[in-house]
Amino acid sequence: MDLSREPARLVELLPDEWAHRAALYRGLADALARLIDEGDLVPDARLPSERGLAAALSVSRSTVVAAYDELRAAGVLVSRRGSGTRVVRQAGRGRSRPDHRLLRGEADSVFARLSQGPGSVISLAYAADAGAPELVDALQEVMAQDLHHLLEGAGYHPRGLPALRERIATHLTGLGLPTAPEAVVVTTGAHQAIALAARMYLRAGSTVVVESPSWPGCFDLFSGLGARVVGVPLDEEGMRPDLLTATLDECRPDLLFVMPCYHNPTGRLMSAARRRRIVELAGRHGVVVIEDLAYSGRLGPAVELPPPMSAFAAPDDEVLTIGSLSKSVWGGLRVGWVRADAPIAARLARHKALADLGTPALDQAIAARLLPRLAELEHTRAQSAARRLRHLTGLLARSLPDWRWDPPDGGSALWIELPGVDARVFAQVALRHGVEVVPGRATDPSGRHDTYIRLPFTYPVDVLTEAVARLGRAWADLRRHGPSPGGSEPVV
Repeated sequence: MDLSREPARLVELLPDEWAHRAALYRGLADALARLIDEGDLVPDARLPSERGLAAALSVSRSTVVAAYDELRAAGVLVSRRGSGTRVVRQAGRGRSRPDHRLLRGEADSVFARLSQGPGSVISLAYAADAGAPELVDALQEVMAQDLHHLLEGAGYHPRGLPALRERIATHLTGLGLPTAPEAVVVTTGAHQAIALAARMYLRAGSTVVVESPSWPGCFDLFSGLGARVVGVPLDEEGMRPDLLTATLDECRPDLLFVMPCYHNPTGRLMSAARRRRIVELAGRHGVVVIEDLAYSGRLGPAVELPPPMSAFAAPDDEVLTIGSLSKSVWGGLRVGWVRADAPIAARLARHKALADLGTPALDQAIAARLLPRLAELEHTRAQSAARRLRHLTGLLARSLPDWRWDPPDGGSALWIELPGVDARVFAQVALRHGVEVVPGRATDPSGRHDTYIRLPFTYPVDVLTEAVARLGRAWADLRRHGPSPGGSEPVV
């Protein structure tokens, strides 16, 4: 494993608390020892240079020198001229088993923080809201009216509970996409839906086209199957058709993944004309389209949403529509779905059965109770989000007037440009001030959005207020002390 040229990969897995020690070098040494002990860094792994890691962490080079010195003295690292610094053994008695998280994945840091649980840092890595109050009533109704019937069967429903599939079909039909229940497969969230579809269509050497920027997790899912991911930039209406045409001609991809409703992270709504055009281009090139409609919530004046992209598909086109209750109801209700032509849905159901035999029946029964109220739930959620967005933008305008963003059409986050600053550097400074942000590099490995951060407004007002105060102090710290004009030696 050679991380000497990818210090940012190493930085992404460092635990939050490393920067909260009185002596930064000691915190960094302990954090690196932990990664080695837990098997994230294996023997013979080559670490970044002292200067490279210092730049990625936005600390002085002396901090990294002292941390490496401490680990060298403990016999954990060894440095040799010409071969750099390498891991020579575990720091403690834990297992040393590689799990390859450092070898791929733009969302590794997001998922790592999620698995570590809450801490003192305000993490703005997740655009997830609290559960809708209506969940309580739905759960009580299931327990009182549905549970006895559910327990009569084995509980395995790889395609999904029939009642839920019927209500999903009704919901999609109401969006302008006529759907029969046999075209629906229920999944454990939209994440699994994307993963199942990717597994069905991709092999090592495949190519996937995505929007640029895009959801960080898609890079992990697709590259984990050996696929190459190519990004196409957006304009105000969505993915640019002219650039998509050139990409389709050049790359001959197998799959196109798009988020037409309130794109993550920009919050843009793809127009009906653009949806039609993209489906036509994909069909002409024989490319399968996956549209992710998991994001919801119009933030401005009410408008009629364009139909899903599947509604514009010709008979021979393959367009899969994915949805979820995670954003509109609760992330903890792991219920999503895929809508596809019946033969494709049957194939997806077989992949679903191999994955987990079916999404939990109780979760599906709750979802079936909530589906008829989904439009109402989305409207309520959007009103709350709009209030928090106004609060957040007011705070940013007063505290951080240099930051720039376009008002999102919907969704749950601001896509903010930091003038003249690498967002990965700022993210490290912000972490030392007790707030975590997702830098643009996680959403676009090409480097086109390295000066951007995603800032969700799904948090309570008091949390947003404190987060902006910490971000303001971090920004002032960065502006006052570093990085240097050449950008190579941050000194914060």
